[in-house]
Amino acid sequence: MTWILTQSGQQFDLLRPTASMIKPVDIAHALSRLCRFNGHTQAHYSVAQHSLIVASLVPAEHQLVALLHDATEAYIGDMTRPLKAVLPEYQYVEHQIWLAVCDRFDIQPDLPACVKQADMVALATERRDLMPEHPGVWDCLAGIQPMQEVIVPLPTEYASAAFFSQLMALMQSNHRRRCAA
Repeated sequence: MTWILTQSGQQFDLLRPTASMIKPVDIAHALSRLCRFNGHTQAHYSVAQHSLIVASLVPAEHQLVALLHDATEAYIGDMTRPLKAVLPEYQYVEHQIWLAVCDRFDIQPDLPACVKQADMVALATERRDLMPEHPGVWDCLAGIQPMQEVIVPLPTEYASAAFFSQLMALMQSNHRRRCAA
C-alpha cells in the first residue's frame, strides 16, 4: 500500500501523486496539526502558522508559493532538516508531491529567492521565540536577522482556518491577476 487517507476522505498516493489528489482543506488541516521542530518547541507551533508567517514576509506576487512552500508536509510530515539531508528517497518522494502541489495551484516549482529568505527569517525568529536556550550555532542562520515581532503560537483550529482562508484568498487573487494580464 502506497497511499494514505486524508482528512477529507481523499486517497492520496505517496508514490504517484497527482494534482487532483491535492485538496486545500487537507493541507490546512494537516499543517495546523503538525508541530515544527518535531514538537520540541515550548508550545505547539504549527507548520500552518510558519507558512502564514513566511507568506507575510514576501511581496504579494509570491505569497501563494510562500504559503504553500511546506505543503508536502501535509502528506509526509515535517522531518527535521538534518535527517532529511541524509534520506535521498524521502527527498525524491517529497519532490514528486511538490510537483503535484505546483500543478494543482499553478505555481512554479523553483522557490523564488525572497521565499527562501523569508523561510530563513521565520526560522531565526522561531529559534529565538519558541526553542529552548542553547549555545549551539545553526550554520544555516548565519547573517539572518529574526523578525522584530514575537511569535505567539496559534491554537490548531485558528491556524487551520487562517491558513485555509489565506489560501483561498491568494488563489482568487492569482486567478484575477492572470485574467488581467
